[in-house]
Amino acid sequence: MFKILVVDDDAGLRLSIKSAFSISSKFEVMEAFDGINAMEKIKNSGVKFDVVILDVDMPRLNGLETLKQIKEFDPGIIVLMLTAHATLNDAVNAVKDGAYNYLSKPVSSEELLALVEKAMIAHSMISNIAASSPVLVEAGRKIIGNTSQMQKVFNIIHKLAKVETPVLIRGASGTGKELVAKAIHFNSTRKDEKFVAINCSAIPENLFESELFGHEKGSFTGASERKIGKFQYAEGGTLFLDEVGDMPQLMQVKILRVLQEKLFTPVGSNREIQSNVRIIAATNRPLEEMIKVGTFREDLFYRLNVVPIFLPALCDRKEDIERLVNIFVKKFNEVHRKKITGVTADAMNILKKYSWPGNIRELENVIEHSFVLESNHVISIASLPESVLAAVGVNLIDLDSLIESEKTNEQANNSELNSSGSFAKAPVFVDSGIDINDEDSDLSEEDVEDSDALGMKVTFNGELDFNAQKEVFEKEFIIKALKTFKGRINQTALHANIPKKTLLRKIEKYGIVAKDYSE
Repeated sequence: MFKILVVDDDAGLRLSIKSAFSISSKFEVMEAFDGINAMEKIKNSGVKFDVVILDVDMPRLNGLETLKQIKEFDPGIIVLMLTAHATLNDAVNAVKDGAYNYLSKPVSSEELLALVEKAMIAHSMISNIAASSPVLVEAGRKIIGNTSQMQKVFNIIHKLAKVETPVLIRGASGTGKELVAKAIHFNSTRKDEKFVAINCSAIPENLFESELFGHEKGSFTGASERKIGKFQYAEGGTLFLDEVGDMPQLMQVKILRVLQEKLFTPVGSNREIQSNVRIIAATNRPLEEMIKVGTFREDLFYRLNVVPIFLPALCDRKEDIERLVNIFVKKFNEVHRKKITGVTADAMNILKKYSWPGNIRELENVIEHSFVLESNHVISIASLPESVLAAVGVNLIDLDSLIESEKTNEQANNSELNSSGSFAKAPVFVDSGIDINDEDSDLSEEDVEDSDALGMKVTFNGELDFNAQKEVFEKEFIIKALKTFKGRINQTALHANIPKKTLLRKIEKYGIVAKDYSE
């Protein structure tokens, strides 16, 4: 549900706006009678507001000053300004200071709802960027945003949306570079104009100039009519040059001229055309190395590299996989009209072990593949692609035993749930709440590999009693697992496929002290 705060000293107008949102259950609306009251609610109410609808002319603290305080407190809050015609210039200036857009009084319900819907699309783009964990380098200072630090991600978009400088997005294929470019555009002052994307690696060299700048009729063989290029088509908006490292050198010179002089000339024409386009470029190529060998212009690099954003490969941040899976599960539930609730523990372990050469795009494809094949409400090993299973060493011959293990775990936990009613079923869902990072940051790869081979001989004491022998095995197995993972409860539960509550209960039952195995 989207949280909206309406700020206006006119109680009648607040009621009118609140009524407009009452037709939909996805909005929750609160009110404030001026800027000071609004800041009190934003800071102290405990509510995380998505949108603030803010009047410009108010007593005590006006809308423009309130806007600045809102953006200082939380740049991710979307602010829509309300203005009378006399203060229209103030509202326009407010947009430059970070407001998403403005509405003139009297407010039309249809116009208000449409603008809020559009703003929320922009908001969701920023949220998705959090999954891409961008890194902004600004004046020698790194601001790193990852999935647990949404505030820093909002700061990146807020800063880039307020300026007109070129942006260079760098990262491997599939890391979400176009997603970042779109979010910058749709949260900027150019959001109502076109976002035009062009893949520089997909255009034949002899057609490159025509594609970007257009051509006149008869300017070359096959030019049977006049054509406008991408720069002219994107006028007033944003041009996204994807894979700019693959651009031919001749075109690099011409792109540099557009950046410097804001002018270009269509093929076969003598007229120069003024360009009002913001350029966002992206590449997965090592541009610094290309400069050394002369395949990429150094002056163009520095023109584009004003504000670089680095998107790390998924294999370098596997702690984000659960968050990403959560996003894709939600997405494909809507697309395929299913009710998948999460991922089993074994399936999640496989996803975390895989190297993800195709990055986020490949992970998204794997989750959609699983949606198509999965017949239950939880994504299991059986629905993962064979290529992923083979890459992490899971043979198809072993798959049946792994699936049976998943079923056994689920049945065991269902039994404990019925008796205690205090913990979740065996599948570890995306939002399981288990934190394996806080105490286990120094776990080595060798330790994890050992978790795949907890082979052990069970001591037989000669007593032909099944329950007694089962307890001997349980105790020895838990001790062996705790030794393998150095007494760490979370890692032992995760990799040995023992629900954490069960592990703690067994440790207490057998008088085991986990700390004894910390070394």
